[in-house]
Amino acid sequence: MAEKGPDEKQFSRRDFLKTTGVATGGIIGGSLLGGFVGFNMNGDSGGDTAQNDQESGGDIAQGQQDPGRVFFHNDAEFETISQAMERIFPEDDMGPGAITLGAPYFLDMQLAGQYGNNTREYMQGPFYAGETTQGYQARLRRAELFRLGIERLNAEANEQFDDDFSNLDGEDQDEILTRFQEGEADLGVPEDTAKPEDFFGLLRSATIEGVYADPLYRGNRGMEGWKMKNFPGHQYQYIDRIQSDSMVEIDPQPLFGGDHNGNGNG
Repeated sequence: MAEKGPDEKQFSRRDFLKTTGVATGGIIGGSLLGGFVGFNMNGDSGGDTAQNDQESGGDIAQGQQDPGRVFFHNDAEFETISQAMERIFPEDDMGPGAITLGAPYFLDMQLAGQYGNNTREYMQGPFYAGETTQGYQARLRRAELFRLGIERLNAEANEQFDDDFSNLDGEDQDEILTRFQEGEADLGVPEDTAKPEDFFGLLRSATIEGVYADPLYRGNRGMEGWKMKNFPGHQYQYIDRIQSDSMVEIDPQPLFGGDHNGNGNG
């Protein structure tokens, strides 16, 4: 991976959050984070389950450190995908990264449900290359592709650096992820089955979605992702603020388990 010049590393996470247009809960563009693998922003490169969460009360809104896993039963798999997500959204002086925000647990729940099984999508052939506006078009269900992607992350890591992906330092992890992003990695399956960039694109989207999703879905712990963007979350009403003559700072409010100040007491 090419060495970044000093000017390229002056981009702060604050600038990133302000200018990318990653709307919380919105659609992530196909090339939105194109060059942001491992970009530390401070100059260092270094459906049934949802119902169960609703019944667990305010802990999910606040963000449990370990809410339990429903898809990744293998610790090594979970550690690999967690480290990959952290490189896409790393911790820095602006705030926590993907792991602290619980993004891997968000992905874990999604892969165990309709998203991972492509439940509401037509998955029969014939298969053709889709347009970028059509989203994921490969033959494999997302859950299958993530398992394959994790396996190939470790295979690439061992081939390039003689160690598993989660044991590599940040720069080496970035190099592996960039190979997937640019379609240079080997998924070990025909291209019409899935491509490495398919895996990277889904991983990148899941990371950002996990950072900014409502805490009900196990990511965005403590609503820290929202706080970095000054996003108010799901307010019941603005009637008491709408006529204010000055800028009003609003504490974020989750969908479930929080009071008007987002304190998780509802």
